[in-house]
Amino acid sequence: MSRYRLTGVVEGFYGRPWQHELRLSYAGFLQALGLNTYLYAPKADPWLRKRWQEHWPAAEWQALEQLAAHYHQRGLCFGVGLSPFALYGRYGPGQRRQLRDKIRRLNELPATLLAILFDDMPGDQADLAERQAEIVADVRDWSDTDRLLVCPTYYSFDPVLERHFGLMPADYWPDLGRLLDPGVDVFWTGNHVCADAITRDDLNRAVSALGRPVMLWDNYPVNDGAVRSNHLYLAPLSQRAGVTDLSLVTGHLCNPMLQGRCSLPALLGLAGLYTQGAGPHPDLPGQLLGESLWRCLQRDAEEFRATGLSAMPAQRRLALAGEYASLPGPAACEVAGWLRGEYAFDPACLTD
Repeated sequence: MSRYRLTGVVEGFYGRPWQHELRLSYAGFLQALGLNTYLYAPKADPWLRKRWQEHWPAAEWQALEQLAAHYHQRGLCFGVGLSPFALYGRYGPGQRRQLRDKIRRLNELPATLLAILFDDMPGDQADLAERQAEIVADVRDWSDTDRLLVCPTYYSFDPVLERHFGLMPADYWPDLGRLLDPGVDVFWTGNHVCADAITRDDLNRAVSALGRPVMLWDNYPVNDGAVRSNHLYLAPLSQRAGVTDLSLVTGHLCNPMLQGRCSLPALLGLAGLYTQGAGPHPDLPGQLLGESLWRCLQRDAEEFRATGLSAMPAQRRLALAGEYASLPGPAACEVAGWLRGEYAFDPACLTD
């Protein structure tokens, strides 16, 4: 399997999913930024997660086919992130047939990538690495895609994962790295689920534990959680050291905000890491979002990041919502909707 560097976005958040038109638009956004990859893996798609054994209904499948073809025609990498929920707990002949059928259906898409995602599932199982590696080996045999990616159940050094999903089995990372085919990419989010910074030492530690370079699933600027949904993160991605070293990192995908167009300023930082020369022109956000909106966002970016909705006086929120609603374009509607509470965190989104 090819090991060219993947750079772009993974639509991998909880909560309100992106609209189809926004997903299509991201092909042009990625090209403008000099990025190359879109991984479709929204937690709100039940046919990727809790109902993975079922095929998509006709309308949803047609939309996914259109999306894959749209990226393929533009020479971009497109993939799907399948989360066969807790399949490793019982992987017998019946479950194996179901997974094979699902992969064969996904083979009908003109997709470059396939990701098998074991994140945010119970993990306190002694043979976790062995069973997950068995599943991935089967998928590799059945999949027609150029490249296979895997997200472990424990995808960070963050102790919060063990609090939610049980104690990580002993030697889980070394065992998984040893058992997976060398051509399989493995996701890692950093020392924390949402890492403020990633250093070369952090990367060396992850690579040493896994025995191979990592694929970064960067949870910036995502804002789908109870705390982060109160904020918009508009500053370019920063504090990422060593990530351009292919011996440490084989790709870098950012998990964007629920407000997809408003995620573009943050992605400027990702583009700047990997594009040749000076990177994207600083005027690009204005060109993509609209000059009037970009001026307002630059003015309010720090308030949206640091203060956020919950600490903002109601009168201030309403005034800003009215101002942004008066601006042209769908990106302004995202900001206005966020200010009106339309993206408020719903704990039910975490239960699939």
